[in-house]
Amino acid sequence: MANSKLFYICALKSIEMKNLSLILNGVLLVAVGVLYFLFFSGKKTGESTVTAPSNLKIAYIKSDTVLKYYEYFKEQNDLFEAKNKKLGQDMQNRAQSLQNDINAYQRNVGNLTIGQAKAVEEDLAKKNQNFRLYQQSVEQEVANDQAKLQGELYGRITDFLKKYAEGSELQVVMKYDQTSDLLFGGPGIDISQDVIKGLNEAYKNEKSKPVKSDTTKAKK
Repeated sequence: MANSKLFYICALKSIEMKNLSLILNGVLLVAVGVLYFLFFSGKKTGESTVTAPSNLKIAYIKSDTVLKYYEYFKEQNDLFEAKNKKLGQDMQNRAQSLQNDINAYQRNVGNLTIGQAKAVEEDLAKKNQNFRLYQQSVEQEVANDQAKLQGELYGRITDFLKKYAEGSELQVVMKYDQTSDLLFGGPGIDISQDVIKGLNEAYKNEKSKPVKSDTTKAKK
């Protein structure tokens, strides 16, 4: 019985508080981690190879700067962080409650019968398992929210750049930050401010549009 008690106690005490916020604290929205290629169809030779035009126009955006001043991203990121903070606090409270139950068991185990101790151990083991499942579900929810936001952000920026390129005759727009392959870009081809202005104007217009009422309800 002593070995059984020791087994459950060691298993339950293995809950490390620092792991509770591993995902929540470690989740940071990265800048747009992709190259924004706007494909240009070149003329084909007899061997069906594509040649780059001699007047190829390239520009870049500073992704960190765009994200810093893009109102849509700032609002969505605030919501994302607020939700994660709430989830993290709830997880911490649950972990503390479980730890309190473990501590109470350790203090009173000497006063329990073998049957009582076994029942408490089984209950604690079940609570520990439920907590682990909850922790996994929270981590998955955070990951899904992050992927969704990144996908929406990517779509908004690339859609804008495609329209922007039509009026500026750009064929390629790249991102410029410490993670990109672009090591240098002259200020003359930096369109970050134009992109920020355009994105914010589009988002402002989007928010100003009235919400359409639901006309799908059946008439009485």
